Amino acid sequence: MKIAFASSEMIPFAKTGGLADVCGTLPKELAKLGNEVKVFMPKYYEVNEYEYGHHYDSLIGELKISLNGFMHSVHVFYGKLPNSKVDAYFVHYPPFFHRKKLYTSDWDEDERFILFSKAVIQIMQKLGWSPDILHTNDWQTGLIPVLLREVYGWDSLFHKTKTVFTIHNIGYQGRFSLESYKRAELPKHLYENGGVLVHENDSNFLKCAILYSDVINTVSETYAKELLTPEYGAGMVGYLWHRTEDYYGIINGVDYNIWNPEVDKYIPHKFSANDLSGKAKNKKYLLDKVGLPFNSDIPLIGIVTRLVSQKGVDIIVEALPELLNLKIQIILLGSGEKHFEEIFQQAALFAPKKLAAFFGYSEELAHLIEAGSDIFLMPSQYEPCGLNQIYSLKYGTVPVVRKTGGLADTVQDWNEYNAYGEDTGTGFSFYEYSASALLQSVKRAINDFKNELVWRKIQSNGMSKDYSWKNSAKEYMALYHRALSK
Repeated sequence: MKIAFASSEMIPFAKTGGLADVCGTLPKELAKLGNEVKVFMPKYYEVNEYEYGHHYDSLIGELKISLNGFMHSVHVFYGKLPNSKVDAYFVHYPPFFHRKKLYTSDWDEDERFILFSKAVIQIMQKLGWSPDILHTNDWQTGLIPVLLREVYGWDSLFHKTKTVFTIHNIGYQGRFSLESYKRAELPKHLYENGGVLVHENDSNFLKCAILYSDVINTVSETYAKELLTPEYGAGMVGYLWHRTEDYYGIINGVDYNIWNPEVDKYIPHKFSANDLSGKAKNKKYLLDKVGLPFNSDIPLIGIVTRLVSQKGVDIIVEALPELLNLKIQIILLGSGEKHFEEIFQQAALFAPKKLAAFFGYSEELAHLIEAGSDIFLMPSQYEPCGLNQIYSLKYGTVPVVRKTGGLADTVQDWNEYNAYGEDTGTGFSFYEYSASALLQSVKRAINDFKNELVWRKIQSNGMSKDYSWKNSAKEYMALYHRALSK
């Protein structure tokens, strides 16, 4: 199967969140299954062609891309996704993509990704390459399915191409004025006089993809169900219900070549489910490194997160005074809203033997926290998939999560799943979004931490789970076949 994969970010080239992890890893797994895969991404300023061996693609040459009747001269760089056979094409247009951040609030934010979307299609035209599946991701590529049908529909190259669209976070929709559709040169009947693409008198690139893609999915089964409710659907509920026959949920995978305590290059002591002695050594190493006293009987809670309410930071803050009265220690790594940073900074000064807080991001410290902590706290308000709770399972770091989205799909509550003697729980979870519910679950975890046999069983259950991309890639292949059968 020929698969085109378009995304605004992918590892290792550019990343702001989990979208990059998915789009830099899934294509490689699809290629391992025998598919011909090509990926497409903007060439941001931070993408160093010399570092990755990319070169200007003279075979494609210059692309002429029209926005609202004005022609832009665009070039393309070519390379490979590292350690794979996947072809990678980078849309090079410095006026749009050489900026301080991947995403901006600039007046031409819509034009940046309209141009990118058209470039993806025109690169395939230059190559004479007809994909069976064109897989787009989030609002930045949401116009591609519309463009393919309404603007480039004349080209027989794409007559058999089916489109798949993945919603990684429905909160980001690409909403602009209706002028955006004019700039994209879409047929006027689609957006004038209340045309089908209009959403609350605006353009909405996410809506475009939902209406025009052959198949739609999101990144966990529970999140897919949640998006069909007003509470989580962010105004897209009606459109998604309209497409329920073509709508699915597939949990994201993780790369166990990177997030695996048996091979992790960032941790000083490797360990496995059969030998957890290295985990205790990593805990001591981590506590020494951050300046907290070591006591094997005191559970260490790790938090690696964006400091925003969506991640449940507001209820952590509300629970913090009582948390610090418990016999625990906390290490936090994150960045985000300034007032949250200030609260944790003050709390660390107030309880210097119980809490260490670090702001920003460190790949090494993130791995050390996963490896050295006993408990991982992730009480998200909503979570499309989540990755840290999956990392935690592999590292024997028992997750405490709110039962939402991908957290509900990947963490089985020890007490709930053991109510009938199943002995299969992997962590602790709660439904109500509140500080009191969070505290109750943390206390349950602390109580079971004291029972070594029980705790080892919870750790063993989690470490035996397989959320690798190998499994998720097979589910995406089934999704592609569904699209092709339409």
